[in-house]
Amino acid sequence: MKTTLIAGIAAAAVMLPGLAIAEYPEKPVEFVVPWPPGDAEDVLTRMIAEDFQEAYGVPAAVVNKPGGGGGPFPGAIEVAKAPADGYTIGSFILAVPIVGPTIGIPDLSPNPFEPLGAFLTYPFVIVAGGNAPYSSIDELAAHAQDNDVVLGHFGTPLIPTKVTFALARQKGFAFGADAAFDALDCNTLASGDVDVMNTTLQLVLPCLDDIKVLASIGENRIGLTPDAPTVGELDPTLELALWNGLFVHKDTPQDVRDKIIAVAQQTMASDRAQAFMANTGALVYWQSAEDTAARIVADTEALARINAMLE
Repeated sequence: MKTTLIAGIAAAAVMLPGLAIAEYPEKPVEFVVPWPPGDAEDVLTRMIAEDFQEAYGVPAAVVNKPGGGGGPFPGAIEVAKAPADGYTIGSFILAVPIVGPTIGIPDLSPNPFEPLGAFLTYPFVIVAGGNAPYSSIDELAAHAQDNDVVLGHFGTPLIPTKVTFALARQKGFAFGADAAFDALDCNTLASGDVDVMNTTLQLVLPCLDDIKVLASIGENRIGLTPDAPTVGELDPTLELALWNGLFVHKDTPQDVRDKIIAVAQQTMASDRAQAFMANTGALVYWQSAEDTAARIVADTEALARINAMLE
């Protein structure tokens, strides 16, 4: 009798519009960016949100959840705690699935997320002020032998920070001090808060002619700074790019994922996204969920090698 009753309710839900299960999406959707507005992931995620709203007719917006210099993890925790229904989507750097589960945050361990796909490789750079007495990593290494150099970064656990520390180790020096910031832009250098910082090219484009780009962190040289070598060129053991992708809770239904992916893939192929790539040096694309998952595995192994160097 109980089985018959359940079957009858299910049949009624199909036949009666008032009882039908709503089709995703039916309410506002949030894309959580765990950084302040303005950087590459924020700009591109806003494009995705705009296209999502146009495609499905529901409000969609970016919500910035910076972590006070603690990296992306407070924002990632919010996505982890949200229902697995596709209404809260994370726009995360690779540190969220790779580093997050290893630093003692219960909501992120084990990793609660699965990728929908990657869409951005950052044009990450190591920069100094225009009046710095060094113009290359080797000159910085020599200067740091007798002078304290302060490094600004986005958080000690994050990939660019680890790569920068490992490069210093390989070059025979250590920074005199370091500090984490939510934003690392022209003002950070101009204020004298740091001597050197690793940041994205997007944040220092307004003052690019007034600063020194010592190196870039990524697979290839950046088109806008072609004379700056990659860290991988300086030391092949440190070749590791920083990328960003869309993530959802692992329990999110596949049909929901497919709708988000369809929009994001189209957005990255759009003229405005490709123009953003040309103007900023960022690499913009769409990589499938399967390939992104494999990329996470490979990057986890690369990061383990870098961590071993820092021990």
